[in-house]
Amino acid sequence: MDAGGARLTWLLGLAEERLALVVESHGEDLATHATGTLSAGGKRLRPMLVFLCAADDAGEPLVAAGVAVELLHMATLVHDDVLDRASLRRGRPTVFATGGRAAATATGDLLFSRAFAELAATCSVPGVGWLSAASSALARGELMQRADAWSPDVTPERYLERCRLKTASLFDAACRLGALFGGQPALADPLGRFGERIGLAFQLLDDVLDVSGPEERTGKPRGADLLDGTVTLPLILARLRDPELGSLLLREEVGTAERAEAVCERIVATGVLDEVRALALDHVAGAKTELAALGLGDRERSLSLVADGVADRYA
Repeated sequence: MDAGGARLTWLLGLAEERLALVVESHGEDLATHATGTLSAGGKRLRPMLVFLCAADDAGEPLVAAGVAVELLHMATLVHDDVLDRASLRRGRPTVFATGGRAAATATGDLLFSRAFAELAATCSVPGVGWLSAASSALARGELMQRADAWSPDVTPERYLERCRLKTASLFDAACRLGALFGGQPALADPLGRFGERIGLAFQLLDDVLDVSGPEERTGKPRGADLLDGTVTLPLILARLRDPELGSLLLREEVGTAERAEAVCERIVATGVLDEVRALALDHVAGAKTELAALGLGDRERSLSLVADGVADRYA
């Protein structure tokens, strides 16, 4: 935020006002659940990328792009919580926990629809196309994750492709939209590659945090991925090093929070978390390399600091 200066603060403030307006304007019940999702916060990383990738302030279209990517992100979180039957998100009760499956599904649907409404108002065919591609990738990644649930056969390559679809695709779209609405559409491809790298690092480190905890930092129980059957890279690599983990039947034997935490301890003991973190840092370094030849001026420093901030999530 400091590196982005007054301009970034101003744009994020406009986006926050617009997000509040969007979620409050579609009936009391949906507004209650959507407002709760919005107030759970997060760092607004995806809108931040939109704004930092923009060379100038394109007014309403640029703000609309930032709002659209955040609404799409929020929608996926609400729907993920339905699929995972999750009770906590960022340390707060989920819509699924407070309102049930129907309310959560409807809330996610509202957020999805408003994301595309925001971007459609810009009349940008490429912009809507990029957000649509990201949305499709998110759905494909979720289906892969469901298909891989509790499976002992997930390869590192398949895991990384799932991360690219389910997480990195929206980071890619955010950076592309910033280039498009910020006056430099020719930079959409290289900035999109920067965003994809950051998204991969983000997901790798998120999966490290799921194993290492603690709950007060992650906002969810340690080993939540194990409990819902999500096979992540730390588990994949640990199973190759620890024969007992390699023979573990996840669905049958990891059914309680206590058992999940015990498995987390075994994963930590194999030393694979350092390997996964190193891979994430490689993606951060690659993302920063993407920036070096683009002539972004002060924006290069700001985007590099965002990349470093993703890495610092593990520190």
